[in-house]
Amino acid sequence: MKLNLIAGAWTEGVRAYQNINPSDTRDTIGDYTVASRAQAEEAVAAAAAAYPAWSLSTPQQRFDALDFIGSEIIARKAELGDLLAREEGKTLPEAVGEVARAGAIFKFFAGEALRPGGEMMPSVRPGVGVEITREPLGVIGLITPWNFPIAIPAWKIAPALAYGNCVVFKPAEVVPGSAWALSDIISRSGIPAGVFNLVMGRGSEVGAVLLEDPRIAGISFTGSVPTGQKVAQACVSRGAKFQLEMGGKNPFVVLDDADLNVAVGAAINSGFFSTGQRCTASSRLIVTEGIHDRFVEAMVAKLKTLKVGDARTAGTDIGPVVDDRQLAQDLEYVGIAQSEGAKLAWGGAAMPTNAEGAPGYYMQPALFTETAAAMRINTEEVFGPVVSVIRAKGYDEALHLANDTPFGLASGIATTSLKHATHFKRHAQAGMVMVNLPTAGVDYHVPFGGRKSSSYGPREQGRYAAEFYTVVKTAYTQA
Repeated sequence: MKLNLIAGAWTEGVRAYQNINPSDTRDTIGDYTVASRAQAEEAVAAAAAAYPAWSLSTPQQRFDALDFIGSEIIARKAELGDLLAREEGKTLPEAVGEVARAGAIFKFFAGEALRPGGEMMPSVRPGVGVEITREPLGVIGLITPWNFPIAIPAWKIAPALAYGNCVVFKPAEVVPGSAWALSDIISRSGIPAGVFNLVMGRGSEVGAVLLEDPRIAGISFTGSVPTGQKVAQACVSRGAKFQLEMGGKNPFVVLDDADLNVAVGAAINSGFFSTGQRCTASSRLIVTEGIHDRFVEAMVAKLKTLKVGDARTAGTDIGPVVDDRQLAQDLEYVGIAQSEGAKLAWGGAAMPTNAEGAPGYYMQPALFTETAAAMRINTEEVFGPVVSVIRAKGYDEALHLANDTPFGLASGIATTSLKHATHFKRHAQAGMVMVNLPTAGVDYHVPFGGRKSSSYGPREQGRYAAEFYTVVKTAYTQA
């Protein structure tokens, strides 16, 4: 059984649960322990005790630890990618790519540990000098989702440690394997006991401790909007810093002048790869009238060629949905769309088994056409392989429809017009904009985040991560 890591010791929790393979529900990956509320409090205490020394550790010490972690992740990317695909359901190439990205993130922040930066400048008063530096925030609670079970933990843990913070990490219950494997590597990196702690368990118990404990200086959360709002309320009530990455209802605009192959490729990737279980997925395809029918025809033709199957089987294009609850939600939205008058152009049916007869959480990718912007399929996040097409008269209407959402994470456009591409980049109300590229798929060395209800607080990843994981100090010296 896989245990929690508290104060440098692997610790058994109050009960165990099974990690099930969504590609074959007969396959149990392993048993994982669940931490109690008291154990979560012990983890916070351990992090608080370790913080004074770790916050003053040398850049070299932090570089060495993060570089070790990144190197081992990359060296084991095939093994860890297989585990990730087995427990989460994204295809093996996608899973291996995610693991490699996690390793690169740790390598990047190893370098950032050596580049803390700062400023020295004269005061407006004679003989006075000013020094501006960054210091670690403190003990940070990290709450991560199931859809990127190693990359998202990596882009939170790596900067937290690089800047001298201590960590209490609560991963999503449905994908404990990747989180545990990452924690095992971190435990052998040379960091002192208590600097990093893993507590697996329910949000209502373990997560509540992180929100309530006054020793937690900040919370970085990725998940649903309702839960994010609860995190914000809890942090505001006690003055803790918080960073939220939440939902998306991302548009991908296809203009009449678009290269059809580029547009279809980007739309398929954005909407259906990783089984559509990405916050950056494009679930709204906004297509202008001149190309609409050809685009829909090409999309359906491409969807018919995609293989839905076991995530680890060569040739699989789309793996299973992560679990039975997510599958039920996806199928419910298929029914909702049909009841509201949308036309099901392809797919949308449950597939109880894969081609080899293994039971799993499979469904055909669903493409809806003739949809209206106000339909629930276009306003609510489904988080599955369910995509809708909205017809637009021209660029201006397409831009309006793209921005007509409470979310603002990613926005994309397919066009060969420099004029429209330039205008869209400036006027799309999203934190990230892609031109002739999928909306899903971002680099690890640049900022990640959105606007509106998608995100709150400083950006994640890249050098911008320092905005959340550090505090600025201004010091004055009389010569």
